[in-house]
Amino acid sequence: MKHILFVCTGNTCRSPMAEGMLRKLAAEHGLELEVRSAGVAAMEGTPISRHAEAVLRDHDISDQLTSTPLSGGLAEWAHLILTLTQGHKQHVIQRFPHTAGKVFTLKEYVEDRDEVLNDVQELDGLYASQQLMASLGQELSAQERERMIELHQRIPGFDISDPFGGSREDYDVTAAEIRTALHKLLDKLKTSSE
Repeated sequence: MKHILFVCTGNTCRSPMAEGMLRKLAAEHGLELEVRSAGVAAMEGTPISRHAEAVLRDHDISDQLTSTPLSGGLAEWAHLILTLTQGHKQHVIQRFPHTAGKVFTLKEYVEDRDEVLNDVQELDGLYASQQLMASLGQELSAQERERMIELHQRIPGFDISDPFGGSREDYDVTAAEIRTALHKLLDKLKTSSE
């Protein structure tokens, strides 16, 4: 059984909505998945936001979800870690470098255009080089820095909008973004399990 972990900031809005929706969709499609969520700045046991709870209820999801801080144990448990933004992805990789090969933003993981995926892979490599060189007191060359800027401009945004503190409508928009990506994720998981 595949273990999928969603990660956002406080684990009260985006990642619990993704967790609840994927769990339900997987069951409807006969896919055996274990799904959890966590936050990079979460407090243990905080209830999810009332709007996130209402969105889940509208999708006939009655899971009683509370926040969980991201931990080494959860990072190890997961076969796949899907973050809701690039910032979350970078945080997970910096905190747990050994997980780098299984950490993606949700939208990045379901992206199917080869040219975009190649750009993402090259940019991730440049970020890794930048981190390594910084630890050695060195810097990337001017050409490498220019290449990073070029790649940033070409790669589409992979962040899911943050509804925290917003209206119910903001949560509905975020939920729609998540749901669209989850349907692509299901297709990808079904293909890989065949």
